Parts: sequence; structure tokens; C-alpha cells
Amino acid sequence: MGLSDDPELQPLLFGLFLSMYLVTTLGNLLIILTISSDSHLHTPMYFFLSNPSLADVGFTSTTIPKMMVDIQTHSRVISYGGCLTQMSIVTLFGCLDSLLLTVMAYDRFVAICHPLHYSVIMNPRLSGLLVLVSFFISFLYSHLHSLMVSQLIFFMDVEIPHFFCEPSQLFHLACSDSSTNNILIYFLGAILGGVPLTGILFSYTRIVSSILRVSSTGGKYKAFSTCGSHLSVVCLFYGSALGVYLSSAVSNSPRKNAVASVMYNVVTPMLNPFMYSLRNRDIKRAMQKLLRRTA
Repeated sequence: MGLSDDPELQPLLFGLFLSMYLVTTLGNLLIILTISSDSHLHTPMYFFLSNPSLADVGFTSTTIPKMMVDIQTHSRVISYGGCLTQMSIVTLFGCLDSLLLTVMAYDRFVAICHPLHYSVIMNPRLSGLLVLVSFFISFLYSHLHSLMVSQLIFFMDVEIPHFFCEPSQLFHLACSDSSTNNILIYFLGAILGGVPLTGILFSYTRIVSSILRVSSTGGKYKAFSTCGSHLSVVCLFYGSALGVYLSSAVSNSPRKNAVASVMYNVVTPMLNPFMYSLRNRDIKRAMQKLLRRTA
């Protein structure tokens, strides 16, 4: 059903989402290209940074292009198989983003709290394994969503009050009893949301404790600046997700919940490249080199 039924708003929505999608895609791809083209950035920290950028591109590419096509063609139809596929991919990349932020927090914890052993602990094999495990867990979680929704019974024509196939909306629209599925999804969501967030908070508790023991002001500033961009992204990611959850719990309007979820699904992936590049001198320096070489 999209975000609005007003015909006069459709061109505005199309232009707004097209611009946000282009900024998100180009910004994240620029981060990936910058890291891959500069040998000085071939470290675990920047390897982990490039993976969330790739996940953000996949996340937004699953929802926004479909929405823009619907606006242009004045058709808001999606097939049953297409809906399941979209839901599965959105769940995959959303969960992957959460797990990768946790992996990045662990990387910063090792770099600041155990700097002498950093190169030994965060070796290329462990770095690749952490990303692979994160992807595997996310794949299982998204596959579980698809299996549960595929077991439900729906009417032939269903109106989804959202701009993409959001899992909780599909559970509410099912004809068959979905209470067990809802409990299971909320339980797994609490685990896959709560455990990574707990890991991030634990890592930063140890990081702050370690930084406060540093005697020099310059050393403290350097350590804080190393974690600043990641901490900003964590606050934006979990803050927007919590905001969407609270708004859905308080508001009974599905359309308002869809508007609130734009922050989590569109705005956050768009702002991530700016947070990583504007607060990181190495990234900015590498980008300038890349742009000069391209020019």
C-alpha cells in the first residue's frame, strides 16, 4: 500500500526516495571501493567496515527500487513468491548489520585493550571466519522467517499496509493462527538483537575503562576517535530500530508504523557512509587519493 494514497504526493515521494537511494548506494559503494583500492586500509578494521556497507546496499536495494516502480507504474502488486523473497532478504541483511556491528565492537575492544596482541588475535583467518559466521546465522534466521510465513494461510488478495513485505505485518494478515509464530519470532528477535547489543555494551565498557587509564590526553583522544564513527552508527542503528518498535507498540496505525520504519530502513543506511568517512582521517585521505586518480 506504500506510504500514502495521495496522488499529489507520489512524485514527491518518488524523487525523495530516488535521491536517498542514490546517495545510499553511491556512498556505500565508494566506501567499499576506497578500502579495496588502498593497501593501507587492508586491515581487519576496514575489512569489517566494508561488509556493513555491502549489507546496506543489499538492504535498500531490496525495498526502495520496488517502491519506486510501484509509484511510477501505479501498481502496488507483488507476487506471493516475490513477497517471501523480499522479506527473506530484508531479514538477512538487517540481522547481518546487527551482527557485523558486534564484530566491529570486538575488533575495537582488542585494538584498544590488547594492542600488543592485536595482529595475532585479529588475523585474516579469524576476521573472515567472524564475517562468515555472521552471514550464516543471518541466513538461518531469514530462512526461518520464510518457512514460518510459508506455513500460514492467506486470502487470495491481501493488502499490506507497508512499503515492503514486513514479517510482523504478514503474521497479522494470516487467516490461520500465527500466535506461535509470533512468540517464536519475538523470542529469536530478542536473542539476535539483545545478545549483539549486550556484546557491544560490554566491549565499550571495557574500552572506556581502558581509555581512562591512559595518562596522555592525546592518547585518549586518539582512542576515542578510533571508536567514534562505529559508536555513532551503533547509536543510530539501534536507536532507530528501538524507535520503530516503540512506535508500533504505542500506535495502532499500520501506516504510521510504515512511515516510522523509513528511518530504520532508508535513512540509517544513507547516513552510515557519512559517519564512517567524516570521522575517519584514513578514509578521507584514501578517498581523496582515489578521486585524484580517477580525475
